[in-house]
Amino acid sequence: MGSTISERVELAKLCSSRNWSKAIRILDSLLSQSSSIEDICNRAFCYSQLELHKHVIKDCDKALQLDPKLLQAYILKGRALSALGRKEDALLIWEQGFECAIHQSADLKQLLELEELLTCAKKNRTIVSEDHASKSSSPTMSVSGSGCETRFKSSDTSEICGKSIYTSETDSKSSDSCEIDGKSSDAHEIDGKSCDTSETRSKSRDTHETHSKNSDISETSSKFSNTSEACSKSSNASEVRSESKDISGIRSKLDDESKRNHKLFTSGISKNKSISLDFRLSRGIAQVNEGKYAYAVSIFDQILKENPTYPEALIGRGTAYAFQRELDIAIADFTKAIECNPSTGEAWKRRGQARAALGEPAEAIDDLTKALEFEPNSSDILHERGIVNFKFKDYNAAVEDLSSCVKLDKDNKSAFTYLGLALASIGEYRRAEEAHMKSIQLDQNFLEGWAHLAQFYQDLANPVKALECLQQSLEIDERFAKAYHLRGLLRHGIGEHRNAIKDLSVALSIESSNIECLYLRASCYHAIGEYGNAVKDYDVVLDLELDAMEKFVLQCLAYYQKEIALYTASKINVEFCWFDIDGDLDPLFKEYWCKRLHPQCVSERVFRQPPLRESSKKCRLRKQDFVVTKQKATLLQAADSLGKRIQYDCPGFLPNRRQHRMAGLAAIEIAQKVSKAWRSLQAEWKHSSKRAAKIGKAVRKKEKSYVLSQNRGGVGCSTSSSSETSTSCGTNEDRGLNRSIMSWQDIYSLAVKWRQISEPCDPVVWVNKLSEEFNDGFGSHTPMILGQAKVVRYFPNYQRTLSVAKTVIKETMYVNSKTDEFINLSKDGKLEKIMQAEFCSDLYDIVGEDFWLATRCESTAFEGKRHEGTRITLQKMGENRFDFAIRTPCTPSRWDAYDAEMAMAWEAICSAYCGETYGSTDFNMLKNVRDAILKMTFYWYNFMPLSRGSAAVGFVVLLGLFLATNMEVTENIPQGLQVDWEAILTSDPDSFVDSIGRWLYPSIKIKTSWKDYPDVQSAFTTTGSVVAALSSFDD
Repeated sequence: MGSTISERVELAKLCSSRNWSKAIRILDSLLSQSSSIEDICNRAFCYSQLELHKHVIKDCDKALQLDPKLLQAYILKGRALSALGRKEDALLIWEQGFECAIHQSADLKQLLELEELLTCAKKNRTIVSEDHASKSSSPTMSVSGSGCETRFKSSDTSEICGKSIYTSETDSKSSDSCEIDGKSSDAHEIDGKSCDTSETRSKSRDTHETHSKNSDISETSSKFSNTSEACSKSSNASEVRSESKDISGIRSKLDDESKRNHKLFTSGISKNKSISLDFRLSRGIAQVNEGKYAYAVSIFDQILKENPTYPEALIGRGTAYAFQRELDIAIADFTKAIECNPSTGEAWKRRGQARAALGEPAEAIDDLTKALEFEPNSSDILHERGIVNFKFKDYNAAVEDLSSCVKLDKDNKSAFTYLGLALASIGEYRRAEEAHMKSIQLDQNFLEGWAHLAQFYQDLANPVKALECLQQSLEIDERFAKAYHLRGLLRHGIGEHRNAIKDLSVALSIESSNIECLYLRASCYHAIGEYGNAVKDYDVVLDLELDAMEKFVLQCLAYYQKEIALYTASKINVEFCWFDIDGDLDPLFKEYWCKRLHPQCVSERVFRQPPLRESSKKCRLRKQDFVVTKQKATLLQAADSLGKRIQYDCPGFLPNRRQHRMAGLAAIEIAQKVSKAWRSLQAEWKHSSKRAAKIGKAVRKKEKSYVLSQNRGGVGCSTSSSSETSTSCGTNEDRGLNRSIMSWQDIYSLAVKWRQISEPCDPVVWVNKLSEEFNDGFGSHTPMILGQAKVVRYFPNYQRTLSVAKTVIKETMYVNSKTDEFINLSKDGKLEKIMQAEFCSDLYDIVGEDFWLATRCESTAFEGKRHEGTRITLQKMGENRFDFAIRTPCTPSRWDAYDAEMAMAWEAICSAYCGETYGSTDFNMLKNVRDAILKMTFYWYNFMPLSRGSAAVGFVVLLGLFLATNMEVTENIPQGLQVDWEAILTSDPDSFVDSIGRWLYPSIKIKTSWKDYPDVQSAFTTTGSVVAALSSFDD
């Protein structure tokens, strides 16, 4: 009790001498002992004297929660809102207070003051003075231990009586304010791609605005901000100009005090040292606001020379250092402020933000959590911690923090949009959309909100809504670079490369060194055959100075893509069959390209592609390549119709017109070449009385010859192939067909070649054509859960994969460790617990370490044999973070085993069709042919012999083979079904046939009209003509 009395005596002295910052510290101490409504209002009043309006609002909200009839809180909160330029909100608060006052016994003086405030506010409702407009036009960020003294002003009266020091005053507010308050507005990595900037705004009384941007405070982006409602309902389009704003909204106003306040300063400085400190502190913060960081540091240095333990000065100097990206020094200042006053919540928060900027998520979260101890219901800190959690991929914690934040602050548009991002990451798409929409409802001009919503729709493969959002953002700000970038990315994803180039070029006219835009534009030029422009952009990417690992990966890819562009440019005027990435490019180059490794080793050991010839520097396709003849038109129309059948109707799979055309043309060419081979084979069989004996002999010969192949020749390298080079070139006498029947790899190579040329930035290559590291296995990796994120494309297969994993464990009673050792699960009731597991985390807890298991794939070529199918892997990545995925290692022994299955399956198709059913148009007679095609597709998907693209290639070949047998697939793949996963998670081909046949067979129509199509190879002879065909539809 004694200490409380002494603190109140000290409080009275401090208020009498107008030492508001120290008075706030006393009130902090008193409030830590008991939450007195009067003391909360007293502290709000002290904050108002320092013009820390955000803190005033927070304290008034606390007071009104405790006592909704407290007129003092209404008056102070309304004043603070008005000072921030939120006139309508201020009027609403005063009306609420007045309504409350007239219905109860109220202090007459306060009632009259409210009435006067309302009268003035209504009179000036449509008049905004220049002084107040500049005060509210931009965000604010307060830096204080318990309210850093950024400003200090006189009042007409100062009444200290008992617990109350509140003084009503209607004319004591000066037009000055110098307040730093921050709000994080860090943007989502729209595809792992962030471009952090910070924005500094400084406004003087004459409304002159200085607008500057600082680049990313750190490689991982930082947020120096108090996350209070910084935007003050402002919808200034320039608020959101970058992917991320680490330090937003710093503003100051420096103008003359009223004569009364001026007199106080000139007379009071010499009399009262604390007043001088407050004044100098406000000057230092003003310099920070104006971007004069070095000068600000010198002011704070002088203050700290006299008062080394002054927390507010340490926080101010730390903030100035942070703006200069001297984060270690900033953290040292914040740390010292904490040591001087451990209850300085602002210092804890600032240090947390700085640590987040340095990429220290755990330490950052600890500091922000500590800050919350001093303000348990602070929406600002919850907002800040939520963004840090999101940035460092702790999505569950981010959802919890941001959900709590928006409950406390229902108008925080930034919190809502980040909540949407976090919810989408954990697969809560409906709630994510609602959160994004709420952020837009709060501010129709919220550019980042529109950008995040567009990215959300793009991720879910809804291009129409995504484009609508991006168009809306560009109507708000036609110079919004991110919108052009995202629209370019979206148009690239749906196959409109020329339109994508237009958007990306506009984005680059605004942000010329945006590496994501440069790389994407280069890849678009590359795809449509403008190799000169592609190489130019790739070179710019390679020359950029980078500040983040994500950008370095793009730089590595630019090296490889430039080489591919140069290679393709050398082939544009020759026959398409000579375009052979697998046969022509060095295996080491291809392996490093697939793995996105640093190209230093490659550049030293691999022959580089020659530069573009002087005579063709622009190196574009010839005009005749784009001439659409009658033959071409017929083929393109048919291809567009047939190719749509490859489209998955699942979240994450954008409909891509370019890929559809590629698939259709490839399927038609496969049908034409296979049909020609079958005619030759059927004629041979027709004149042979020993047909059955020959087939049996050929099969037995293959079974004996499956030993490790020393020939890494790729296409045609296996024992089932006809030559070491690609046989997809059928010029004149079908150069690649040196015997009457094609091999299975010859057929799939046709589709692979089309897939390679259609999207040249995808490293689609045969795995056995990589370097000798093929011996160690090159594995694909397809995650369903990555960390806490649910991968939008593949998570729908999660429950079934988990069920398959449990079934395999039950049968085998073991799994394999990451070092390939057996982990016995037959003891201690582990099998029973595994069968009850509901999540992959449950499995991990039972096994106790990282592990993998393999699905089973029943053999057709070798009776009674089971091959290793796909590996289901589970790895722990941290607390509550897992990598749950399927992987397909490809080693020589595995290659040979599946080569045998593919060879047997292909010969089964030939046998089924080239006998009595050859040329049949009787649907029922072709049942065995249909089943045989699906069985080969089953083995292809379990084989996964490509570095990527196996899913599309597999279905393209399926379409082509059905067409060759006079059967056309006329319906799309059912919604939610992924054919490759259906094969992977099925153990035998018959079950796969039953599953796929249920919906596929009813969609098949007997058609022979495809035989009248012009020959694809003759219509599109050169590589250039093929590229032109794939690039012409969006002209």
